[in-house]
Amino acid sequence: MPIPTPADRLPAQMAFLTEADKLKSVIRANVISDGSRFENTAEHSWHLCLWAVIFADQSNGANIPRVIQMLLLHDLVEIDAGDHPIHLAHDETAVQTAERKAADRLFALLPADQTVAFRTLWDEFEAGKSTDAQFARMIDKAAPMFLELANPVLGPAERDILHSIQTTGRFAHLKNDWPELYDVAAAMLNRRTPVMSDTFAARLRFVMEADTLKTVLRGTPLCDGSRRENSGEHSWHIMLWALTLAEHSHVPIRLDIVLMMLLLHDLVEIDAGDNPIHGDYDQAAVEAQEQAAADRLFGMLPANQRDELRAIWEDFEAVKTNESIYAKSLDRAQPLVCNLESGGGSWNDYNVTREQLQTRVGDKVLRGAPAVWGYLAPLIDTWFTANR
Repeated sequence: MPIPTPADRLPAQMAFLTEADKLKSVIRANVISDGSRFENTAEHSWHLCLWAVIFADQSNGANIPRVIQMLLLHDLVEIDAGDHPIHLAHDETAVQTAERKAADRLFALLPADQTVAFRTLWDEFEAGKSTDAQFARMIDKAAPMFLELANPVLGPAERDILHSIQTTGRFAHLKNDWPELYDVAAAMLNRRTPVMSDTFAARLRFVMEADTLKTVLRGTPLCDGSRRENSGEHSWHIMLWALTLAEHSHVPIRLDIVLMMLLLHDLVEIDAGDNPIHGDYDQAAVEAQEQAAADRLFGMLPANQRDELRAIWEDFEAVKTNESIYAKSLDRAQPLVCNLESGGGSWNDYNVTREQLQTRVGDKVLRGAPAVWGYLAPLIDTWFTANR
């Protein structure tokens, strides 16, 4: 019997990552901060990871890299089971049964060892007993409340719901677990001027400003072709790619650093916008815009976090370390699958040739994740043969 190779695992891993794309179409009950639309679960998961990093000092010693992995996975079951708003009545037992069934199906798409590893993280989050899970769940309670409080058209009915969630619902637990955040939310909900430390205020402004990334549209469509992907949900998806495909990096890498890079890498698009790789634009001008955006956005944070996170972003941009080479390769690879699944996507929009795709994308994927390119290249060749 042939000995399995890492490449033998890629079909299962890619099936999982493609199925995960459906989380971008699961709509939640809370709005994004500008009130323009309801949030989806993929971008929600990305935003929670950012909250966990920014407010890590509230974690009671949790392992933040594990918390991030947990938050990447925690709501995947909503692909099958849907979202269940906490202010609406539902059969808790039936929901738990549906979610366990979804976890069985989704994680079973992966190779056996990853099925166990990912399911273990998901089960740990659900149980909510470990320090890591408790912090992850605390963040999961906090972020949606502040998105709703930021809603510029928050009405009386929505305000009543928030009062209920805060006083007797799951947010009420934060009165003891995270009193400063609870008091700020209570003041905002009751139209009082909140009192907070300068450090807390800076961090809160940053995570709320980061929410704007969910409104930045990319050139790439979702896998089902229903709409264009936004940069918030894209960031979640490639973090999941990095977690799932780490064994295929060109060299061993520090996964926690890669996940941090991908968490932050597109934040500058809040100011600079997305510039599709197949588009026509002034690269020097774009880089200047992105540097200015990084100055503004990371500059919102307290000095120690400003410098640490800016350095991680700069590392990704420079593409000189093993971690940034792998991270950049996945940033190029994920849109390939979206385009293949959607019938061509941005390749059709920009009339991309196979040769252009190789030089602009393929060579970069090959550099950081050669096995991934080896898997995708024949699929790409087949598509271009049939469509060009």
